[in-house]
Amino acid sequence: MKPIYTFITLLFLACSSIQLSAQSLEAIKITEEWKSKIENLAPTQLTVPNVTKKKILVFSKATGFDHWTIPHNAEMLKILGKKTNAFEVHIKYDIEQFEKKNLKKYDAVIFNNCNPSGPDRDLFSDLLRQNTSLSDAEIKNKASVYEANMMAYVAKGGGLMILHGAITVQNNSMAFSKLTGGSFDYHPKQQEIHVKEVDKNHPMVRAFKGKGLVHVDEPYFFKNAYFDYNFRPLLFMEVAQLEGLKKEVKEKVVYVSWIKKHGKGRVFYSSPSHNAHSMNNPELLQFFLDGLQYVVGDLKCDDSPMKRS
Repeated sequence: MKPIYTFITLLFLACSSIQLSAQSLEAIKITEEWKSKIENLAPTQLTVPNVTKKKILVFSKATGFDHWTIPHNAEMLKILGKKTNAFEVHIKYDIEQFEKKNLKKYDAVIFNNCNPSGPDRDLFSDLLRQNTSLSDAEIKNKASVYEANMMAYVAKGGGLMILHGAITVQNNSMAFSKLTGGSFDYHPKQQEIHVKEVDKNHPMVRAFKGKGLVHVDEPYFFKNAYFDYNFRPLLFMEVAQLEGLKKEVKEKVVYVSWIKKHGKGRVFYSSPSHNAHSMNNPELLQFFLDGLQYVVGDLKCDDSPMKRS
């Protein structure tokens, strides 16, 4: 019986390995060749031309799941800024950036997959634990200050662009969920997804030319303020087309990108993409550039909340 048991075990492990590799794409190395390719694919012309140069903070420090695309996103954003000459991009990792005086330096903040650890899902507390010797009570208090600073920054006119997993920055805070448009719930396995435009004529999705985007990604599901639908949805995926759902879903579609107002400021969220391979689509690069122009206030468009049926 032992040889048969061993054979079955090895077969199971082999199948598991094949399934895992089918779900995950191999990480791409950042080389001069890769950066040159992205530069060639990136748009040169702004959707809204002749604008003043804006200063952008790209916060790129994760304390939880470390998306391998963080440095790729940083390079891509620097390329967009340089190629269009419209953005001065600053890549930062220190929590002091969320002091009021530092936030005031920037026209917009980009959360670049800066995932916190679980189960608290509180990036500011995580960063304070890593970089200070404060007590737990002091950390809790100071983290709430940073959260308030960020929310006030947007409410007073600042922009916030959130890439993929950074929707979890303050994932258990309902107040922050209302700012961002929702909180992360879970995702099934990586798989090929066809994300489609909600309104093909909306200025924010014209890059996709009515065809949407087909790529391999993590299909994100959301909770908390997401179900307020207090945003203008841009892209969606059809639930019936997804594999590996962990629970029953009443909705036929899940929105994976949206824009919204928060006070005098603007928020843009894009769940696409978990993988740098998606940047091979120039439409996605244009989408990110338009998102940047939206959050800094240059691209004016309908960002009113969706009408619920």
